[in-house]
Amino acid sequence: MHNAPQILLIEDDPQIRRFLRASLTADDYRLYEAETAKDGLAQAAARQPDLIVLDLGLPDADGLEVIRQVRSWSQLPIIVLSARGQERNKIEALDAGADDFVGKPFAVGELIARIRAALRRSAVVKSGAEGSIFRAGRIDVDLDKRLVLVGGEEVHLTPIEFKLLRTLIRHTGRVITQRQLLGEVWGPNHTEQAQYLRVYMAQLRRKLEQDPARPKHLLTEPGVGYRLVAE
Repeated sequence: MHNAPQILLIEDDPQIRRFLRASLTADDYRLYEAETAKDGLAQAAARQPDLIVLDLGLPDADGLEVIRQVRSWSQLPIIVLSARGQERNKIEALDAGADDFVGKPFAVGELIARIRAALRRSAVVKSGAEGSIFRAGRIDVDLDKRLVLVGGEEVHLTPIEFKLLRTLIRHTGRVITQRQLLGEVWGPNHTEQAQYLRVYMAQLRRKLEQDPARPKHLLTEPGVGYRLVAE
């Protein structure tokens, strides 16, 4: 247990805290809890946890402010809990620097899977061990050689398609907003041109997915953005 990842839960609902305390400690995580943004920020600075699970609707401040303040000194993963249907809030949280979100009501298995994925990404970033080979199902990508294989057959991607795929790979498992993707791939002057993204994502799915209409890896998060899933 000594090396168990430390999670800080910033959530004012006692039922959700109790539920997550039971689930996360049973899964061998060390859990610290805060009910307010002020206490959450103080504990984040003092404890330096491995990951924060953050409710956006806190009694004393907006969860977005917590994200911004933590991001001013740390890149530790932040997973946001948000009520379903609040697409604008999710986008604002991700653009402010959150790593992922889970909609309420949520399945604890889904939250734990997101926590594991965020901790894995964080470990890769810390060690600088990001490999140049990416695999997802029948898709193999050699990032150094700019080589893409599907079922062992080489697939030609245009420079923009490859840049989009490489950006998604760098954030594997994480939802990226349309704005973030447009900024990283096309540049800061194109962050409002979502039609670019729809066209290129459709092209990538045609080239990489077995069934582009029902993609397994290049997923859309409705109203928010996209997520590349490797499993």
